[in-house]
Amino acid sequence: MNDIKYPVNFKFNIGTLANDFIAKDALGVTFAYVKQKMFKLKEDILIYNDENKTHIGYRIQADKWIDFSAAYSIKGKNDKEIGKVARKGWKSLWKTEYELIDQHQKLQYHIREDNAWVKVLDSILGQLPLIGAFTGYFFNPSYSVLDLNDNAIVRLKKEPSFFGRKFQITKLRAIDLDDEERIILGLMMMILLERRKG
Repeated sequence: MNDIKYPVNFKFNIGTLANDFIAKDALGVTFAYVKQKMFKLKEDILIYNDENKTHIGYRIQADKWIDFSAAYSIKGKNDKEIGKVARKGWKSLWKTEYELIDQHQKLQYHIREDNAWVKVLDSILGQLPLIGAFTGYFFNPSYSVLDLNDNAIVRLKKEPSFFGRKFQITKLRAIDLDDEERIILGLMMMILLERRKG
């Protein structure tokens, strides 16, 4: 994930059974195809370098079986852990919150939902016949990646789209390459989980 141009766009596939999406940078260059393995008791995400699925660049795996407060280990080349993303358990029931942990097991960033009411309305109205297909045009939650001083570094926002399948990442401050890689991978894992919830 070198030299990525922002904004970054995630577009979920709606014609496949898997929970999967393509990540492209601002120039339209695909830099990842993200696929969640189906029928697994422990989450297992494969991140390929392109849509042809010729090379696995990263893997994200849960540390426990299906659990509300699981941590997800982010691994790169040679199965080396480059960080973790962890859901904040019960605290995330109302307002989505995750923690990004670095390769030394130290808390580095928080991922927080900007406005919980947007997700609540999206989830409720999304269950209604006919109307549900169009809520992706009106209710678009956003999530901020915050450093330990509560400065927003990156923002991920759901874009208006049919079936709510498009998301965009905007960089708000300069980030070093290691952190950028961990942040993008952490957001990939988070959005797989949050989109499934509604």
